[in-house]
Amino acid sequence: MVPFVIHPPTAPAVPIILSVPHCGTAFPDELKAAFRPELMARPDDTDWFVDKLYDFAPAMGITLISAVYSRWVIDLNRDPESKPLYTDGRIITALCPATTFTGEPLYTDQRREVKAADVAGRLTKYYWPYHHKLQELMQQTRQTFGKVLLWDCHSIRQYVPTINKDRFPDLILGDADETSASPEIVATAYSNLGSGSYSLQHNFPFKGGYITRKYGIPQENQQTLQLEMSKVNYMDDAEQEYHTARADKMRGVLKTTLSALIDKLTR
Repeated sequence: MVPFVIHPPTAPAVPIILSVPHCGTAFPDELKAAFRPELMARPDDTDWFVDKLYDFAPAMGITLISAVYSRWVIDLNRDPESKPLYTDGRIITALCPATTFTGEPLYTDQRREVKAADVAGRLTKYYWPYHHKLQELMQQTRQTFGKVLLWDCHSIRQYVPTINKDRFPDLILGDADETSASPEIVATAYSNLGSGSYSLQHNFPFKGGYITRKYGIPQENQQTLQLEMSKVNYMDDAEQEYHTARADKMRGVLKTTLSALIDKLTR
């Protein structure tokens, strides 16, 4: 199975690509026996329904790429050498994690890490195909428009004490400490995200993962932004099911923000 799905524009294309690297829930047949079945049945660290939340994007001319496999197989938003994204004491799961965010073992044999040879195999089969396709999409878009903005889409439970002792804000815009996008693009995104009733933070407690940091090269007209959001803003109170009314409200803010970014990029 190809480890990604492409949702092409259904309207004239614009220079924005959306990436949803953590919405996947599938497990390759070769690995299913290794994972604990009760966890694999509902991989809790998934960015649930984020691809559905953004499914309006192709009608705006935006290309969307989404992951097929669970981040427990391999995390597409981690450094391929598993270098930590943060050094402030929070728990950061590895490129191929052996535990959940809360430290619960993922594997039936209770392993504490995935062997290097297994990681190498998963990089080849599941990680690099996603990143190579992402690079291809960005290159094609930049060739067409002379510029490209990659918007990396994420969500998280509103409270994960192993990462942050407080509840997360509703929305967190990350630009790798103001290095992955121009001030004008960041200001446009921030002001429009803040136009609704949601609490909003900039670069804290998340400033963007590997995708944002790797591909953001604003001096080459290749910009990246990450948006993290609390799941309760589009899911039910238990953060288990999609909540249409909450999602529609959030989709309104996302549409407004992406529309403003399209205007900024195509002037």
